[in-house]
Amino acid sequence: MDRKKILLVDDSSTVLLMERMILSKDAYDVVTAKDGAEGVEKAISERPDLILMDVVMPRMDGFEACRKLRQQPDTREIPVIMVTTRGELASVESGYASGCNDYVTKPINGLELLAKVRSCLGQ
Repeated sequence: MDRKKILLVDDSSTVLLMERMILSKDAYDVVTAKDGAEGVEKAISERPDLILMDVVMPRMDGFEACRKLRQQPDTREIPVIMVTTRGELASVESGYASGCNDYVTKPINGLELLAKVRSCLGQ
């Protein structure tokens, strides 16, 4: 089976480390970006199978980054899971309106995140 590549986009190195640890339970190749703008660039250059995207970040937030990914033919079909502290209904609705496939709130529940990752990757 091909190893799946996952792009983690978060301005917190602690969150990136935690997501990496959760994902290490399965054999994924992990690429990281520090904000939405870098996340969009890396999505285009790396062609990940899945993107985990924070919402509140400098330069470009996760909603805008997700909209930009949906506008690009090369990244339009890549599943995006928002991973954020913003759990209120308006933010969840904004996430889906921006084109995300799923939504997870922090603090991250590792089992929940892995289940959503596997689901998005069809595993």
